[in-house]
Amino acid sequence: MSPVPAAIGLGGNVGDSAAVLTAAAAAIESLAHTLPLARSRLHVTPAWGLEAQADFVNAVVVVETALPPLELLAQLLSIERAAGRDRAAPGPRWGPRVLDLDLLLYGDAVIDVPGLQVPHPHLHARAFALVPLLEAWPDAGIPGIGPARDALARIPAVDVRALPYAPWRATRLS
Repeated sequence: MSPVPAAIGLGGNVGDSAAVLTAAAAAIESLAHTLPLARSRLHVTPAWGLEAQADFVNAVVVVETALPPLELLAQLLSIERAAGRDRAAPGPRWGPRVLDLDLLLYGDAVIDVPGLQVPHPHLHARAFALVPLLEAWPDAGIPGIGPARDALARIPAVDVRALPYAPWRATRLS
């Protein structure tokens, strides 16, 4: 399989989210058959969906990977479990979580199979994902939607703010 660029959204609001996301980014970037390309800064955003909870820390990591999408997803879920996330545990949808990893984009693929939809079905409507996505991948396009920049221009993004301290810096790797 030829390598493709993939964008992974990272989020969490339980515990030391900046440290958890930093460790998760390192784990993603060290996956087999995967080369790190870019990271956004860490951003703080209000909770989405279920709003009565702590703010989230969000980021995006862009990699080039030869892993098939379902295998990449399995690796992401393994990283979540290692961080203490139990997707099978009862709890409210969009509730608090230690780590949430979402495969936002996988090249220009459109995937709709049980357990995986790419592009992420709400990506075009979520500033907390689009702002860091565009920071890491300025020319990102959303299959079926168009340029991510245009999607962000259609929604408010005032509540997305970069962390005032930097456990990691945004990077663009070649």
